[in-house]
Amino acid sequence: MRKLAFIALGLAFILSASAQTKNPKPSAKPKPAAPAARLAEIKTDYGTMVVKLYDSTPLHRDNFIAKVKEKFYDSLLFHRVIQGFMIQGGDPGSKYADSGVALGGGDAPGDMIPAEFHQELIHKKGALAMARTDNPEKASSNCQFYIVEGKQYDNNFLNQMECNVRQGGNVDFYYNDSARKAYKTIGGTPFLDENYTVFGEVIKGLDVIDKITAVQKDASDRPLKDVRMKIRMLN
Repeated sequence: MRKLAFIALGLAFILSASAQTKNPKPSAKPKPAAPAARLAEIKTDYGTMVVKLYDSTPLHRDNFIAKVKEKFYDSLLFHRVIQGFMIQGGDPGSKYADSGVALGGGDAPGDMIPAEFHQELIHKKGALAMARTDNPEKASSNCQFYIVEGKQYDNNFLNQMECNVRQGGNVDFYYNDSARKAYKTIGGTPFLDENYTVFGEVIKGLDVIDKITAVQKDASDRPLKDVRMKIRMLN
């Protein structure tokens, strides 16, 4: 009798499992994958950089992508390079400029880009940001950009920068642990935060920035030997 009882229990278990197999519970629909970040490749005679564009700065991202696709930047110069600070390029007047001519005043047709500040988007080394004129809205140039080299800063300096930004109007501004670590290790230019829009970062080829800032330059920080760029979208 005990054996028959075990057989009956086993049969009930099999029938139950079979019923569960035939009538599975509906599973939740998988969440769609987030779109891949847009990547651009910047080629120079000193190496190639790959930059990731931020989705949280769509006006700057889309402007940059449009310029790249129309080959606006091809053969333009990094016309201003300062060691321990940044490399700047994108002036349309630099394409055919004679050597020694001061550059940096050019723009593309169209309006400036409204500022898109996010306190988590900082000027760490490799940050891609737009240059601008001294305008009260801090709107960006529609073509000239810079890439940060910078240097390392300690907590005391970062604390002072926080105070400066708060006094400037953004009372909630602070550097999180990730930002502080970046400034203390790879470095950057924190005094530009909340003043110029950061819209991307170099994810490959950081050493290229160092090579370009090390070149010989004239009194206006223009390289004596032209540093030309060619940019294309990778996706």
